[in-house]
Amino acid sequence: MGELENPTTMPKMINYLSSLLQRVAESNDIHTLSIIPQKVSVFHGLTPPTISIPCYLERIFKYANCSPCCFVVAYVYLDRFTQRQPLLLLNSFNIHRLLITSIMVAAKFMDDLYYNNAYYAKIGGISTTEMNFLEMDFLFGLGFHLNVTPTTFHTYCSYLQREMLLLQSPLNLVISDSNSSIIIGKSANNKLIHFCFDEDETTSPHQLHQQLDV
Repeated sequence: MGELENPTTMPKMINYLSSLLQRVAESNDIHTLSIIPQKVSVFHGLTPPTISIPCYLERIFKYANCSPCCFVVAYVYLDRFTQRQPLLLLNSFNIHRLLITSIMVAAKFMDDLYYNNAYYAKIGGISTTEMNFLEMDFLFGLGFHLNVTPTTFHTYCSYLQREMLLLQSPLNLVISDSNSSIIIGKSANNKLIHFCFDEDETTSPHQLHQQLDV
């Protein structure tokens, strides 16, 4: 976790994570017009927000003042949330609300000091009432599974850091062993990776799923 305290690390991670989510959302927007069934949730807006995903995440990073680990934990929560609800695809209509909610929940769970829902609502551009409602729906969607073990945290953190390094390299790498198969590099940049852990989350990831196949 100490490497996240480096002042140059988090902006790069935020940039990569926002770029990944932007591509996932844009790809799933195409599915919205197809015959692929999708779940419409309380996180869906009538229209996509005018602010881009990268700018939105940068805004949260600037004003939330939460610890750097909260962004990795929020990514874990998003992964768990979408795994439990496979018909809910991240797209331009729901990603902004999911982001502000997942980061707020992560901050409450990880940090000793954190801002209240009204403050996060202002950052996210929504009302406090909606923020409260989104938080409850998100918690129930997670099954209140908020604990993130050190093994889980470092797995997600290592994945993000590895992808950031590959952004500076033209090479594509495939790392695999008997229990996992992690495809990283250009071919993975348009995919949201799901790390599926054993119930106690004390082992390495044994299976990977892509929400997208592009």
